[in-house]
Amino acid sequence: MRINRLTAAAVAILAATLSTACSGGSGEPSAPAGDSTSAAPAGPVELTYWTWVPNMDKIVAVWNQAHPDIQVTVSKQAGGDDAAAKFLTAAKAGNPPDLVQAEYQMLPSFVAADAVADIRAETEQARAEFGDGIWGLVTLGTDAVYAVPQDSGPMMLYYRQDLFEKYDIEVPKTWDEYAQAARAVREKDPKVFLGTFSSKDPGWFAGLSQQAGAQWWSISGDAWKVAVDDEATAKVAGYWGGLVKEGVIDGMPFFTPEWNKALNDGRLLTWPSAVWGPGVLSSNAPKAEGKWAIAPLPQWNAGENHSGFWGGSSTAVAAKSPDKAAAARFATWLNTDPQALDLLIKEGSIYPASTEGAALLTGAPDYFADQPDFWRQAAAIGATARGFTFGPNVNVTYNAYRDAFDQAVAAKTDFAAAVRTMQETTVADMRKSGFTLAQ
Repeated sequence: MRINRLTAAAVAILAATLSTACSGGSGEPSAPAGDSTSAAPAGPVELTYWTWVPNMDKIVAVWNQAHPDIQVTVSKQAGGDDAAAKFLTAAKAGNPPDLVQAEYQMLPSFVAADAVADIRAETEQARAEFGDGIWGLVTLGTDAVYAVPQDSGPMMLYYRQDLFEKYDIEVPKTWDEYAQAARAVREKDPKVFLGTFSSKDPGWFAGLSQQAGAQWWSISGDAWKVAVDDEATAKVAGYWGGLVKEGVIDGMPFFTPEWNKALNDGRLLTWPSAVWGPGVLSSNAPKAEGKWAIAPLPQWNAGENHSGFWGGSSTAVAAKSPDKAAAARFATWLNTDPQALDLLIKEGSIYPASTEGAALLTGAPDYFADQPDFWRQAAAIGATARGFTFGPNVNVTYNAYRDAFDQAVAAKTDFAAAVRTMQETTVADMRKSGFTLAQ
């Protein structure tokens, strides 16, 4: 079986209804009668868990002490694309870990490789712990469940409150208002930009597209449907491309020395980003501590209330694990049990995907000490985030984004053309890899 081709079983599951389905207890589900993958483990079970969450060994130690019959060993991984490739290689060789931390955008490639198990039966009780948007990221728009959500990255608007007051700018509630504010800032101080468009961060663009209602991949019958250039995405691209061409928004990428300096010096007034932003700002813009605030993302239409996701990961069970039921039991505990969630926050420094986990965050991040309701606002925003189904070759799509938008930003040319390039590149790669595509 080719690693990037859907198996017949995976196609059958993925071709199920496209419906995607929020806090309660963390009960560990009992095994359905006659389900061999859900049967209670007979005797002591030893599981291996690949993850990059800091201090996960301390969290797992709590589980191990309370569950002598199921012992979990943590194997620390580097994360990112290399971790995903390593897992797929191990799965193909027949020796994967029992559990793996899986970024949401990489989960479809694991499913396509038949590398992760459908743990729907074992996670029925866990479903109530999560909002629709985040749960949809682990179902791929089907009835199957391929992982338990762990952390998430709902997007919001970070803005320099002091400089908004200086330039007499209101916090924009719509993207039209954001564009007007961008022009006003440039008129008042040509050295300052309201924000920047990053051609190096496709996950950021994907989150903004989700907010607009984009659906880049879906299943139609027994085939994949690809719509990276759908109307919502074209709208997002056209909007930012127009601002860059007009010169009222900068084109410097995020996470560069130039970007860091602009944040620190007050030459960038906003950053549409995710809930993990405080850590980045505290490291890269220390001089501005206490000067930033958060608000919901501007909306495309007045009165709407939507966000998207940038980042986040889940806990999946390997299809070839001999102890799937035990692994699913641990994955459910890790991401829904109040004690585990508290440890994930304190030891792992993550923003839990579960509703109950998000409610455990109380005191504001030090960088936002003057905004005591930071986490309350973040939770409210997170409840509005909607995701979409990622495809089995998301890395190809993301690389096409970087190449096409690098050129578009440099030349200030049509951003819609860059989106079409993403679509064409994605479709061509899927056809070459043998995927069936819907017309």
